[in-house]
Amino acid sequence: MASTTSNDDPASVAVREQIRTAILRGEYAPRQRLIEADLCDHFGASRFLVRAALQDLAAQGLVEFQRNKGARVRAVSVDEAIEITEVRKLLEGFVAARAAEHITPREGQGLSRIAVEMRAAVEAGELTRYSELNVRLHQTLRELAAHRIAAQLLEQLRALTVRHQFTLSLVPGRSAVSLPQHEAIVAAVAGGDPLGAERAMGVHLQSVIEALSSLAEAPVAPGR
Repeated sequence: MASTTSNDDPASVAVREQIRTAILRGEYAPRQRLIEADLCDHFGASRFLVRAALQDLAAQGLVEFQRNKGARVRAVSVDEAIEITEVRKLLEGFVAARAAEHITPREGQGLSRIAVEMRAAVEAGELTRYSELNVRLHQTLRELAAHRIAAQLLEQLRALTVRHQFTLSLVPGRSAVSLPQHEAIVAAVAGGDPLGAERAMGVHLQSVIEALSSLAEAPVAPGR
């Protein structure tokens, strides 16, 4: 799903999404300069389209402009990631409840299969795969909820914290904590229990907030 943008020209949207995807994949690091000429060459786009894309990404919070230096990837602090997750907690709870209200038996089976794959990934020690399934689960819930505005807002918020989410997924023991939480969310949604789904999602994201807080409090290693 494309994110909210101030420019709906198809060519501009295509360039923006290419740059956005590259940022989310870590091809451009936090605070790394985004030189327009280089982006034009890399993505085969005009400077006009690249500049419009960067302006849209700045509106989304992924890019920032510095005086006399141009654009760079915006670094999101742990404290900001915590605040974003606090907002996500409210929206994700709403989405989970709405998904539980609308889900069909067939869709419930599909959702349950994602939970089964998540458990298999954890048991196999495939944390990157688990992280990918985590993203897929939340995306599926947004699709089931069929609430366009909530989905757009959550997609933008998720993009801002994607690096922190990936870092958390690799913390030893984290998957053992989050897996049963995800399974509880799936059970409630697939079972058509809106209140249970909202409650389970709240428990999960509160756990994420606490894990992020632990990251913020962790001492910095010497030389870093």
